Amino acid sequence: MSERDETLAHAPLGRESAYPEHYDAGLLFPIPRQANRAPLGLDDAALPFEGEDEWHAFELSWLDAKGKPIVAVARFRLPADSPSLIESKSWKLYLNSFNQTRFDSREAVIDTLERDLAQAAGAPVAVALFGVEDDALMPRALPGECLDDLDVRIEHYTPTPELLEVGEEVVEATLHSHLLKSNCPVTGQPDWGSVLIRYRGPRLEREALLKYLISYRQHQDFHEHCVEHLFVDLMARARPERLLVMARYVRRGGLDISPWRGTPGERPPTPLRLARQ
Repeated sequence: MSERDETLAHAPLGRESAYPEHYDAGLLFPIPRQANRAPLGLDDAALPFEGEDEWHAFELSWLDAKGKPIVAVARFRLPADSPSLIESKSWKLYLNSFNQTRFDSREAVIDTLERDLAQAAGAPVAVALFGVEDDALMPRALPGECLDDLDVRIEHYTPTPELLEVGEEVVEATLHSHLLKSNCPVTGQPDWGSVLIRYRGPRLEREALLKYLISYRQHQDFHEHCVEHLFVDLMARARPERLLVMARYVRRGGLDISPWRGTPGERPPTPLRLARQ
């Protein structure tokens, strides 16, 4: 059994779980990133990218000091160079443990979330809370050119970087697709998403790029590692001067995950949420 498989064997994902209502930081289940990065030739000590995993939680509630329920939407930003990611079901269970727990203030909730998540991830995690009608949560469209109407024949449904083609012309471009799909490595459930690619470098052939993105359709991996896989393949095949890869995955179980990875200095457009999130 591989190191990754041995770790996942103990994860709550794919198992029956009781949903706690009282605070329990021990529910969080960290998964070391390196086991998934090693097959891509990545070393945690010398990563070729910067990035974050941005999460939104839509099922967060707690009690105020008088016992009145408070609801909020939480945004978490987990650095890509943290030693561990946090398994999504354990994160959901942890957030549910706030339901019948009293806090004196929103600041106390934020402090608790930041402390517990940082301990699990091994690095600071930024937390922000929003009201459910906050303008910051309103959906927007992805910038750039959408590839989805291109007329292409698809034959590959597992990652096939050999599909990528580049021209000689050096360009700056922002491209996106809503046809990204991968599968959970534990449960096999589909993970639907949109992906944005912004780069300066040899021109990526649009049809070939779309075929490559669709080739993840039957691939089993975590959201974060799919984005790193995309980044590594694009850097190896196109060798751009600058590159940003960002995925916005569809909400599941009250959580959405939006990882991004970029060359030094690249940052994603913010704030940004899509209708499917």
